[in-house]
Amino acid sequence: MKIYRTIKGIVVEKNNQLYTQPNENWDEFINDDNLYKKLEGIVETTAPSEDGHVWINEGLLAPVGNQEVWASGVTYFKSKLGRQEESKDSGGGTFYEKVYNAERPELFMKSTGPRVKGHLEKVRIRKDSTWDVPEPELTLLVSSSGKILGYTIGNDMSSRSIEGENPLYLPQAKVYNGSAALGPCILLTEKTLAKDTEIKLEVIRDSNLIFSDAITIDQIKRDFAELITFLYAEYSFPVGSFLMTGTGIVPGSDFTLASRDVVKIHINGIGTLINTVE
Repeated sequence: MKIYRTIKGIVVEKNNQLYTQPNENWDEFINDDNLYKKLEGIVETTAPSEDGHVWINEGLLAPVGNQEVWASGVTYFKSKLGRQEESKDSGGGTFYEKVYNAERPELFMKSTGPRVKGHLEKVRIRKDSTWDVPEPELTLLVSSSGKILGYTIGNDMSSRSIEGENPLYLPQAKVYNGSAALGPCILLTEKTLAKDTEIKLEVIRDSNLIFSDAITIDQIKRDFAELITFLYAEYSFPVGSFLMTGTGIVPGSDFTLASRDVVKIHINGIGTLINTVE
């Protein structure tokens, strides 16, 4: 099943049928350890809606309310190598080798919920940055108790020039207006995602494909439960959270985003998140 957040309410999708739920509070609705069963109940007791497509097509929002969005760093080997390369001149390259092999993962706050961009909305590159990339990431929806409820697509926009200058600049490289996007929906499932689930990134410039790469989530070094344990160890999330699980797609130093580029991130079973760079 999939769930969409729209300006008119919540839309549940199952077997290509849409079920609308107006007047629901998003934060209260999704922060439920029994969310999957609740949605099954809606499907079983509610007639499919003819307005569902209209709600999605004309009023789709990012699938996040007041949840904080956090991110995991250096969870793929390719990410470790990329971070070492970008920071080698600053002497910070060894930091990424250490965190990749450490028991404690790298975790940082990426965005507050209201700042997150949705499907077809614009993301940004920093004006004081010279090397910018999208980071396509499988993103977890986690309840306030720490249970994984579902999965969505995340775009962790990043300034490699700023982070490469000094690893302590990571918050500035990662957290700024228009730096995070989620969507277009949340996949709700009681099953663990298949290890061969593919994440694919495409960047389009002037109608031309200028970058494309893909990776499967079996390349993630960290277990999702492990990441959540560290995130929730000394911090509470009253309405749940989203956790980006890191990227394994790292464009080379010859690539940087430009204004009007179109970023497409596809994850099997979830869909495609599309954002234009402002």
